[in-house]
Amino acid sequence: ACRREAAFLGEPPGAGPWEAALFGRVLQRADCLQHCLGRQLGAAPSAHRASHAIRRDFEQREPYNYLQVAFFQLKKLDQAVSAAHTFFVANPQHLQMREDIEKYRRMSGVKSDNFRDLEATPHWEAYETGVQHYNADEYLQAVARLEESLTEALSALEECRALCEGPWEDEDDEEEEMQPGLYEAIAAHYIQVLKCRQQCVLEIATKPGRISATEDFIPSHLDLLQFAYDQVGNQAVAAECAASYLLFYPTDEPMLEKMKQYRTVLGEDTAVTARESIQHYVQRSLMEKKLIYYAVEHLGGTFNDPDLWTPDELIPENLKEKHREDQEKQKQETLDVEGRKKRGPLPFEGIAVTMDSRQMNGTQRVVFDGVLMESECKDLLRLTKAAGEAGDGYRARRSPHTPHERFEGLTVLKAMQLAQNGDVDWRDAKLLLQASEKSRKIIESYFTPGKKLHFSFTHLVCRTAVDEEQEGRMDLSHPVHADNCLLDPEGQECWREPPAYVYRDYSGILYLNDDFQGGGLFFTEMDTVTVTAEVHPKCGRLVAFSSGKENPHGVWAVSRGRRCAIALWYTHSQEHAEQERVKAEELMEQRAVEQDQPDGEEHQEADHRGRSSSELPVPSSGARPTSRRHKPGSDRTQHPKELRARDEF
Repeated sequence: ACRREAAFLGEPPGAGPWEAALFGRVLQRADCLQHCLGRQLGAAPSAHRASHAIRRDFEQREPYNYLQVAFFQLKKLDQAVSAAHTFFVANPQHLQMREDIEKYRRMSGVKSDNFRDLEATPHWEAYETGVQHYNADEYLQAVARLEESLTEALSALEECRALCEGPWEDEDDEEEEMQPGLYEAIAAHYIQVLKCRQQCVLEIATKPGRISATEDFIPSHLDLLQFAYDQVGNQAVAAECAASYLLFYPTDEPMLEKMKQYRTVLGEDTAVTARESIQHYVQRSLMEKKLIYYAVEHLGGTFNDPDLWTPDELIPENLKEKHREDQEKQKQETLDVEGRKKRGPLPFEGIAVTMDSRQMNGTQRVVFDGVLMESECKDLLRLTKAAGEAGDGYRARRSPHTPHERFEGLTVLKAMQLAQNGDVDWRDAKLLLQASEKSRKIIESYFTPGKKLHFSFTHLVCRTAVDEEQEGRMDLSHPVHADNCLLDPEGQECWREPPAYVYRDYSGILYLNDDFQGGGLFFTEMDTVTVTAEVHPKCGRLVAFSSGKENPHGVWAVSRGRRCAIALWYTHSQEHAEQERVKAEELMEQRAVEQDQPDGEEHQEADHRGRSSSELPVPSSGARPTSRRHKPGSDRTQHPKELRARDEF
């Protein structure tokens, strides 16, 4: 009965002329597409469709991975380099290709222009060149390249939208469900196509090798263009660009003020209209959004709107509430950041702030001295030596960042396991836990007073120069990077997306020695070249900084000797807390119970063996479970009261 009577809400039932008109055009377009495909490809239409796996491989440029090997075997070095570079641009996290690229750079006969992206998208090349000219105040050149980028971007957008008209893709293939009827199926497929078309703006705004798109990609062109045209004296086109920008953000006060200035210069009677291509883009996008939101509200489903400029009145009320909640959350996070500017007092005596953010020409940076004493540094260095002799995961191997250094790394859990096996001293392993916890408390009190920092990862690391491979060395011990995002120096961006550790909030390095050459930490601008600050290692020095794009950093080459430090990363997210640390603390508590002695006696024994008196029990980190068993009759909480405040780890 529903299918017989249903037409449109508020209209009489029955099939009217609209059905023949609609489906007549649909059938004609289907016929046209099949005819075109047959003429272009010369085969049955079913043969034109590639599988998901093949499409994914081509999107990830996988064929170029094979091509570079084939060209190399054929001794066509220039083509091998181009194929390798093309693959690497889209897969910057591919370690093997990174090594291959470095080998190609060292080969004789390889020229710099061989490293070209064979799949480079014209709009991205033009956009980045245009922005470079814009930043250099070369506005004539900027106008030319930005106009080219806008034209190419709109063209790429149309191509992407056309590809959306593919077969229905069922996200729940494995579930057997009742198949929808004619109109439900048409509606579902049509909305899928519309959603795909809406996402095309993200596709063209995403640089190859990245996941996150550049925000407001199309409007940003118009914003840059209106300023550039104004600078070169072409106020008429500048006004046209401003009017086009206002189609996206009609209440933008700075742009409205610019429009007033342009009208004054051009004359109030001069007609200023937005570009026709932009008018068409905005009107079509709004029409599609309206249909999608109607479907989400009445037929179900979700829609991740790719645009920041979507008018609020277009969004259904039941979806606006979630939007408000997201905005409130973002506002609260902003308030939290502002609150962190109020530094808390340091929790230990004898520690000095040697350099702060202002002295280091940046934000959220600090250097502390006096975190460890010389004897403690020596004990931790002894731990690295003992672990190296024991092997089992700590043997020196070539650094993953440079072939000119050997790399050794030890986690807190591995240190405890080696101590359990008798390969290293328990007190040395315990000191690693204590020193890292002391660092956490210092960093938390300085940067985030009142907000818990959890360990994300703790790593005792040594880098040793390979003596016979230092001559003519040009690389770094650790290339410039940021700790929670993928640094893009050309685009002046840092993409907070996998494989970056996006949950990391703060980073720290606690140095253990300075008897080596090189190995200093340095901070740069987003370009990874302009050095803004340097930190020279020494025993007990702790450098700490926020993990985001505001703090790109690297490590100068270790040209002689062995550099050791405890690398520390922290997070506000308890779900990403370091689980190995929990297990390490459990092993330490188990050891204390087995010894059947209070910690104070253990430290007295340590003193008799010539160790420092500062090896003290450490309060558990946030990752530690609350349901811990202690030795009956032992009051562990009393021992820190017997110690100097400086040493209360």
